[in-house]
Amino acid sequence: MKHKIILIGLLILLTSPFFLNAQVTTQEATVKVSGEVITPLNLKMADLNQFTQVEVKRKDKDGNDHIYTGVLLSDILQKAGATLGKDLHGKNLNKFVQVEASDGYQVVFAIAELDKGFTDRLVILATQMDGKPLSTTEGPFHIVIQDEKKPARCVRMVTAIKVQFAK
Repeated sequence: MKHKIILIGLLILLTSPFFLNAQVTTQEATVKVSGEVITPLNLKMADLNQFTQVEVKRKDKDGNDHIYTGVLLSDILQKAGATLGKDLHGKNLNKFVQVEASDGYQVVFAIAELDKGFTDRLVILATQMDGKPLSTTEGPFHIVIQDEKKPARCVRMVTAIKVQFAK
């Protein structure tokens, strides 16, 4: 009888909401691409590794140079079917790209700032710094902008990229 009570108590504990919530499941990080695109994307690290990788040199807040490796933001937008290239004119120049981080930080880019026909500046979604995966405070995904004077639009811990029309 005593063993039955112990077994029933253990069964209740193991199936209780408290125990089930305590079990941690690890989800792979993703970046969601949505908004004014033909094909919304939910990109994982393996997906980003299929793109052409680009390197950008950028100084940190202490003035030290680092090499970031990642994917051109324009290549990601092109895969999602955002308006770029020869179609980027007229009302489509009224579009912007909003980048969001897991901590709520947000920045915007005019879509023309990301189009190769308008600029030579590289804006990448980085996955590595100096040949190593980004730290948990940097990544796993980090927007890095080549030659921008201030790092304010270099977004760490990116979770979403949205293409929208300005109102």
